[in-house]
Amino acid sequence: MTDKLRLHRLTLTGFRSYPAATLESGGGMLVLTGPNGAGKTNILEAISLLGPGRGLRGARVAELARVGQNAWGVAGRFSGAWGDFEIGTGTPPDGPADKRVFRLDGAPARNQAELAERVAAVWLTPQMDRLFQEGASGRRRFLDRLAWALDPGHAREVAAYDNAMAQRNRLLSQGGDATWLAGLEDAMARHGVAATAARRALVARLDAVLAAGALGGFPAASLTLRDATADALDAGPALAAEDGLRAALRAARHRDRAAGATVEGPHRADLEMVHREKSVPAALCSTGEQKALLVSTVLAHAGLIHAARGFAPILLLDEVAAHLDAPRRAALFEALVALPAQAWLTGTEWEVFAPLRGRAQGFLIAPGAVAENRDLPLP
Repeated sequence: MTDKLRLHRLTLTGFRSYPAATLESGGGMLVLTGPNGAGKTNILEAISLLGPGRGLRGARVAELARVGQNAWGVAGRFSGAWGDFEIGTGTPPDGPADKRVFRLDGAPARNQAELAERVAAVWLTPQMDRLFQEGASGRRRFLDRLAWALDPGHAREVAAYDNAMAQRNRLLSQGGDATWLAGLEDAMARHGVAATAARRALVARLDAVLAAGALGGFPAASLTLRDATADALDAGPALAAEDGLRAALRAARHRDRAAGATVEGPHRADLEMVHREKSVPAALCSTGEQKALLVSTVLAHAGLIHAARGFAPILLLDEVAAHLDAPRRAALFEALVALPAQAWLTGTEWEVFAPLRGRAQGFLIAPGAVAENRDLPLP
C-alpha cells in the first residue's frame, strides 16, 4: 500500500471523441500533446469523472456520449492508500442516456462519497484563465471545488443550501406560506453557515501556505473570502451566524419576492485574490501573472490535501504552459516533479515539455486515438 494516488490504466468507451481507447500509465507524470481538437481535454475530463461531481466541464450526462451513440463508459485502475482498486462510471447498459452510475471494484458504488474517500482530482483549464474577469460565481465554484477535494461533505452542504433556496424562491413567487418559508430559511441558515465555514477554513489555510512562499518561482496570491456570513463567523460562534442569516432571510422576503431571487446570502460569496508581492488585485495583473497565481494556488492546495487526507490529488493541468514564460515553465516542471501528486499535462507541442524528458511519460493524441510519444519515453 502507498499514500501516492496513481492512475495506471484509463479506458474510454464511446466517450466524447473516442469510440474506444486505453491509456497505460507507469504511474508518474504524463504529458499529452496533439493539435487543437484532438481530444486531449476529453481524456482529462474522463479522469475527472472517476470521482464525485460532474467533472471539469460540468457537462450533463447525455452530453458525454460520442456523437451518434447513447451509451458511454470510463474506467480507471488506481493504486493508493486503499491498495489497488478500480472505478468505473457511465450510462447503465440498459438504462436511459441521461442516467449515470458508478462501480467500485466491479460492484455498484453505494454513493459518490465512497469514491471521494479514495480519489481526489484538482484541475486547471484554459477557461479558468478568465476567472478574474468573470463574476463572483466562477470564483466561488473554483473555491468550492477546492473545498470538496479536502472535505467531500462540503458538496452536500452546498447542494442542500441551493435546494432549499430554490424552494424558497419558488414559494415566494407563489405568495408563500410563512411556516414553510421559515422551515426553508432554517435549512438555508444551517447549510449555508456550514458551507461558509468550510470555505472560510480553506481560504485561511491556503493563504497561510501561500504566505510562507515555498512555491518556487511562482508569485503567491493573498486570499480573502468576501461574504457577510464569513464575517459573522469571524465575529462569533456558528449558532449566532445561523441566527443572523435566518433573521436576514426573513426580513428580506418582500425584497426577494420582488426580485424573483434571493439577493443576499452565502451563494453570493466571492474569493478575492491579490498578488501578494505587488499588492495588486489579480484582475489587474497580466495574463501570465494571473495564470501563475492560479498555478501557485493549486499547488498549495495539493499540498494541503496530501497533509489532510494522506494522499495528494491527481492534478489535471490542461494547456498549463500557455501564458507562462520559459522560467516559469521550468519552475512549474520542477515543482510538479517534487510533488507526490501524479500530474497529467496537455499541450499542442511536445517540445515545450522537452525539459521533462526522462521524467515524464508522453502520449501523442490524435482524433479518437492515443499513441505513446517516444520522444518522452517512460522514465
